[in-house]
Amino acid sequence: MRIEVLGPVLAYADDGAPIDLGGTRVRALLARLALAGNEVVSVDSLLDGLWGDHSSGGTLNALHALVHRLRKALAGAGVVETVAGGYRLRLRSEQVDAVRFEEQAKRGSRELAAGAAQPAASLLEEALALWRGEALADVRDIPFAGTAGARLDELRIGALEDRFEAELRLGHHGEILADVEAASAAHPLRERLAGLRMRALHAAGRQSDALAVFDQVRGTLAEELGVDPSEELRKTHLAVLRGELEIPEAEQVRPEAVRGRLPAQLTRFIGREDELRLLAGLLETSRLVTVVGPGGVGKTRLAVEAVSRHRVHQRGRVWLVSLAAVDTADGLVEAVLGSLSGAGAQPAGTPLERVVNLLAGGEGVLVLDNCEQISGAVAEFAGQLLERQPDLTILATSREPLDVMGEALCRLGPLGLPPTDADRDRVSASAAVRLFLDRAGAVRPGFALDASTARPVVDIVRRLDGLPLALELAAARLRTMSAEQIARRLDDRFRLLSTGNRTAQPRQQTLHAVIEWSWDLLTSQERTLARRMSIFPARTGVAVIEAVCADPDEGLRADEVVYLLDSLVDKSIVEWAGDGYWMLETIRAHAADKLRLAGEDEAVLRGLTRYFADLAEEHEPLLRSDKQAESLRLFQAEYDNLMYALQTVIKSGDASGSARILGPLYWYWVMHRYDARAEAYVAKVAEFGDALPADARAAFTAIHLIIGSGEPLTERLGALIDDCVRTGALRRYPMLLTIVLVMAPLLGLDELAEREIARVRGGSDRWAIACTFMIEAMWHRGRGDRESSTTVMATALHAFEEVGDRWWAAKALYGLAQNHAIAGDHDQAITAYEHSLAIAIDLGSQDEISSRLGLATERVRAGDLTGAKRDIEIAERAAWRRGQPALEIEALGILAELYRRSGEVERADQELDRMETLTHKLPLAAEHADNRLLLARVANLLTAGNAVRARELLPRAVYAAQANMDAPLAAQLLARLLLLEGDPAGAATALGLSKAIRGAFDHGDTELRSLAEALAERLGRTDYETAYQRGADLTPHKATDRLITMAGASP
Repeated sequence: MRIEVLGPVLAYADDGAPIDLGGTRVRALLARLALAGNEVVSVDSLLDGLWGDHSSGGTLNALHALVHRLRKALAGAGVVETVAGGYRLRLRSEQVDAVRFEEQAKRGSRELAAGAAQPAASLLEEALALWRGEALADVRDIPFAGTAGARLDELRIGALEDRFEAELRLGHHGEILADVEAASAAHPLRERLAGLRMRALHAAGRQSDALAVFDQVRGTLAEELGVDPSEELRKTHLAVLRGELEIPEAEQVRPEAVRGRLPAQLTRFIGREDELRLLAGLLETSRLVTVVGPGGVGKTRLAVEAVSRHRVHQRGRVWLVSLAAVDTADGLVEAVLGSLSGAGAQPAGTPLERVVNLLAGGEGVLVLDNCEQISGAVAEFAGQLLERQPDLTILATSREPLDVMGEALCRLGPLGLPPTDADRDRVSASAAVRLFLDRAGAVRPGFALDASTARPVVDIVRRLDGLPLALELAAARLRTMSAEQIARRLDDRFRLLSTGNRTAQPRQQTLHAVIEWSWDLLTSQERTLARRMSIFPARTGVAVIEAVCADPDEGLRADEVVYLLDSLVDKSIVEWAGDGYWMLETIRAHAADKLRLAGEDEAVLRGLTRYFADLAEEHEPLLRSDKQAESLRLFQAEYDNLMYALQTVIKSGDASGSARILGPLYWYWVMHRYDARAEAYVAKVAEFGDALPADARAAFTAIHLIIGSGEPLTERLGALIDDCVRTGALRRYPMLLTIVLVMAPLLGLDELAEREIARVRGGSDRWAIACTFMIEAMWHRGRGDRESSTTVMATALHAFEEVGDRWWAAKALYGLAQNHAIAGDHDQAITAYEHSLAIAIDLGSQDEISSRLGLATERVRAGDLTGAKRDIEIAERAAWRRGQPALEIEALGILAELYRRSGEVERADQELDRMETLTHKLPLAAEHADNRLLLARVANLLTAGNAVRARELLPRAVYAAQANMDAPLAAQLLARLLLLEGDPAGAATALGLSKAIRGAFDHGDTELRSLAEALAERLGRTDYETAYQRGADLTPHKATDRLITMAGASP
């Protein structure tokens, strides 16, 4: 649950859905309890705070009724507790925006006091970004809210002053000057603000203006308060007068990273309080921290727990990368890219540069887990990354140090042990005993430390050296053995292994003894299955295990596998959850050694790659059928294993196997999830060249050229399409149709594209035929023929529905919605958008957010601002949760347009400021977003009536619109400007240009329709039509040239 009071009072459930709180006093009650910070608020305080002296409504019964209504509204999302004498809202501090604001602002202030301007500026900016308007805006008339709101407002202006101070120290006077002046105007008696304004003006070279500020403030203080300026302000005045103020040089703004996530933990974290404190300190003072210890000691669990408590975790700036299956430097970078990937983020450059771009944007922690097998590569990678990302901290886990200059070590030993002669209280205080008892209680409910179990438990935890994995494995034996039996068996096993590898760490020998002992308890069939299961790097289903691991000739039949798995789960060799089976990494490594010793590793690996190649090929056509949802879920569940199989066949030089896996995987990437490694894998497979089957070579060469090579398309695309036709690639990989044929007309290859479409329609592949209608519809729309586009798009939708491809049906619905919107068929557009969104949600597709933003845009255009704002807020939260900043930018742009159309130009500008800030933190998406930002700025200026500034920006706006493939928007802006400048005939012609370029007048835009009606009324219908047709009768090309001329843009 999340509560927001820095603006109107809002509440959100755990899934981000807004909670309908009801009336004003219910919202006020929630705010009063939330601001109490998990403390009890007395009944008297609530009565006074909610009703004040108006006792007519402030009765105890009325308060009880309010509490009841609040509990009903929260419906389990939050708990309003009745405590003696009052009520308490059970919340964590991070769940209330005001509490988070205060904490962030205090930390920013501390950083500023310590001289750390950059982190101070970041913290304060994040704190201030939580504000959505006046605190408690919709309940300010409630008695308590006046005082509480005033306090928060004071904290806000204090934080704003601190932020201005930090930015000035960083040399960002130009960026903040407008904000400083606006704040000073709103608070003319705040001398600190006045001083900051003077310093900013002085840094901007405006010394006389800075001195004038002092004179103005001195007069205001004298007139309103009868006092002189403070000594500090006088010193600032004197320094400006003498030119003695230092002007810091500006620092470069860094980009922001994709959002990271940590895995949910299935068991309680026990002990390690000292290590957590140590790690917390090291993460504050060192940029490379390595948790070092033997296998099974709990390095990963400690690292995850430590970073989950770090301040950047709440901001999504902690990333966990498992390197357990990585054994090369290239694989290391690929693994990091895989963990950092987010839909819409497509960084360019070398692999290292892509990682740097994805991590950019401020303070963050990268956790590199299981580094020991490639410690040298990790050391080099970490050094390069830390040099290029000064705000990044790396936390590594390894069995040995990385040996990098500046590395701080957290050496992790066993859990604390009880003395051999300890009493029961001292025994139960031991971390090792607490861990053993916790895990024992899970397998044998009711197991406790008593007179009969204390001695053997002490023996177990001491002889296992307090190693967490060993303790968990031993606790699992309580299913079938007593604690005393376990203790005796461990004694025998340690004696047996005491003469093992003397060069290994003693604790490694002990852990091996525990695993080997567990191994000895397995039957021959269980051992066979367990060692073969080590081939899987991730969890997988029973059917996969049966196919890869069963071998009747070796006495392991497929129908026995599920029973053997159950036994291995019971014996803690294999882990199980509802969606599959997997091994703990240390046990998997032990089992992998057994697999190699048995001489089965190569054969089982071949079985794995063969299985996943067959699986991918089997499901590729199903991804285009009524089995689509099931196949998408399968690819999602087996994704890590599929990727491992692909990496294996590429590494082994198996061109055919690589093609068999990559083809279906690539289509899955397009449909369901973006993977930053996709382009690299396509390039690697394309490099096999003639070793590939001819159709695969043509297909992957074409994909590589279009999506990743950076080469000009014009010269080679025609030959590549011919090659795809000749080799049968378009039949073997029909997805290519939507990649290559859409591009053909743009490059003047209409005849070739039309010939290929005719060939497809003459065949029997119904899905490919449906694609040709989709492609044709896009061609019609690109040529301005919206009516034909709608007709053919509807045919495509029907065809996709017939074959059962819901993803493409959603795409067709989205296209139809856009066409209906232009035609003014609002209800049909909304219905199509809603159906497209429902399909995306059901499939779990990455298109969910973009579909919702399309729906929001149509609501804005039709005047449904309330519904639009609801959709925008849901989409923005979803984009933030999923780590898709490009879509966050999109949402902010639509929100700014909403405020502009509602007449709130200042709020629209504020949203554009937020959009600009986020855009500059994402340089990879900056060009498109900057173009959109410029167009929105011009629209705001026109709404505000500032024709002079709008005219200055219009030439650039025209080129921005062309670059974003939205030239009609520039024509519409020109029309609004010309009307504002007193040229209604020119405005009508500009509207005609928008129709000529788009192919249709935008009848669905209520603002545009109102503009046309106003022009017709101003000019008279006949003169309006004449002027309008002067633009509308032109060809799209000539209309674009006319637009450039009328806007005053240079050719």
